[in-house]
Amino acid sequence: MLPTFSLKFLKTFLSNSGIVTAMLAVLIVGISALAYQVIQPPPPKTCGSPDGPAVTAPRIKLRDGRHLAYKEHGVPKDNAKYKIFFVHGFDSCRHDSAVANFLSPEVIEDLGVYIVSYDRAGYGESDPNPNRTVKSDALDIEELADQLGVGSKFYVIGYSMGGHPIWGCLKYIPHRLAGAGLLAPAVNYWWPGFPANLSKEAYYQQLPQDQWAVRVAHYIPWLTYWWNTQKWFPPSAVIAHRMDIFSRRDVEVLSKWSPEENNYLALARQQGEYESLHRDMMVGFGTWEFDPLDLKNPFPNNEGSVHLWHGDEDRLVPVILQRYIVQRLPWIHYHELSGAGHMFPFADGMSDTIVKAVLTGDK
Repeated sequence: MLPTFSLKFLKTFLSNSGIVTAMLAVLIVGISALAYQVIQPPPPKTCGSPDGPAVTAPRIKLRDGRHLAYKEHGVPKDNAKYKIFFVHGFDSCRHDSAVANFLSPEVIEDLGVYIVSYDRAGYGESDPNPNRTVKSDALDIEELADQLGVGSKFYVIGYSMGGHPIWGCLKYIPHRLAGAGLLAPAVNYWWPGFPANLSKEAYYQQLPQDQWAVRVAHYIPWLTYWWNTQKWFPPSAVIAHRMDIFSRRDVEVLSKWSPEENNYLALARQQGEYESLHRDMMVGFGTWEFDPLDLKNPFPNNEGSVHLWHGDEDRLVPVILQRYIVQRLPWIHYHELSGAGHMFPFADGMSDTIVKAVLTGDK
């Protein structure tokens, strides 16, 4: 039998259960509202807006109203024999064009090369695209090419996360391509064509915090902003610029960069990290509308070629997945670089090698 005090407490509690339930409901709603606010990214600081960065680059206006900023390199467009669009990687911008910045004057003049680098959506001075997909990235390139009047055919070269738009071009606009190059292209571990054991092996070659970062981007993308800005767990090591993600050769390359080149990092993120870095992760590691491993040769009559370069000491993108890709897609000319890391496109002489191979089809 319960003590008198306990009986009185129980009766009081039960008589006030409605109030308690209401208070719990209010508490849950309050916590949920607070949690929702915490995981919501701030609005982007769009270039040209009252509170946003200034517009300094030439830009085109796309059909959907967005602007795309670009930069021209090489010989004048009207005199060019070859026209290339270079797609920058993660946390970069139009100024970080290894192919354009390090291409020798001899190759530019002898071959007649015109190169356009541009800010991908949300980066630099290109407007964010909240509806961005691998397909929309490819169509941005096509529309940029049309508005610049480069002709019916052009070349595309993408580096690291800039490889995703190149896969998109091979899928959605192969009829516009004269050739393509993939430089250490980032790989989505969830492409259906990968054997489960292989993608798992590659996935666990990342640092644990990067494993979590891409896992969140894939499975719960609406938490991507929170995950990479919270202070409880280590966020993406790539976003944090941890040097241990790079190989010895990479560190050597990075040590030669000028202060001006390092300043481009701020430019890349100036509209906010969500629509640049985080959106990049959600698109790149999300569920794609197609599997690149099912692609057909866009140049069945050898009227063009596709090349892929990768360093066998790349710590950011495991080389074992590239080896499987070219095994499944034997029409890709594969160049594996011994001792090279992820930053090999910035090494001396690589730009000339890459451009010559893509333009001439040399293996």
